[in-house]
Amino acid sequence: MASKNSVKSYISLGYYHLYNRGVEKRTIFADDQDYSVFLKYLKEYLQPKDEKALYEKLSKENLGWSEKSEVLRLLRLNNFHGEISLLVYALMPNHFHFLVKQNSSMSIDKFTNSLLTRYATYFNRRHGRVGRLFQDVYKAVLIQSEEQLLHLSRYIHRNPLDLPEGRDYQKKFTSLPDYLREKKTDWVQSQEILTYFSKKDPRNSYLSFVEETDNLELLKAISLET
Repeated sequence: MASKNSVKSYISLGYYHLYNRGVEKRTIFADDQDYSVFLKYLKEYLQPKDEKALYEKLSKENLGWSEKSEVLRLLRLNNFHGEISLLVYALMPNHFHFLVKQNSSMSIDKFTNSLLTRYATYFNRRHGRVGRLFQDVYKAVLIQSEEQLLHLSRYIHRNPLDLPEGRDYQKKFTSLPDYLREKKTDWVQSQEILTYFSKKDPRNSYLSFVEETDNLELLKAISLET
């Protein structure tokens, strides 16, 4: 079984389950705008930064003040394309799950701290609150087998089904639609897991795997979540 590493000490390349929840299990996504902002931040961090195009835009003489400010913001913004690959995600009202591949040492720590600090600042400002938004330092668990990798993706995509509006959450706030080819998100790397499943045989499709109800009690253990 994979062991939980100290956030400050892991340097291994490979696949990780990242997760965190709100302090005292409080809400971290209050409405659709909060979800949209979090997803926007993910996109900005994980999509390639086209610096050439940004500098070309910045050089235009008729560029307005607000447009110039936005270009400068994007140029300064951290970008983790190539360092972190996001395979699976699920956003829940009071927590989130990521399945990521770390491609360079310590990039998870930089990526997650930057993302969560930025989002907490936004959330506190918008909702008129102060203090910590997240319960603790995020958790990062190294995945050590193909079985864990595949079933963790299933566990994450099934997470919203505990909610009354679970199917809607799956469609709006998880990466499942990318796996079902209902949409294409450039910064979700679904192909690594989809290669294990058939595009043509419904009995061996990714959807049938996710919806399988046998041994659901094992998913929690495979996720290694505490």
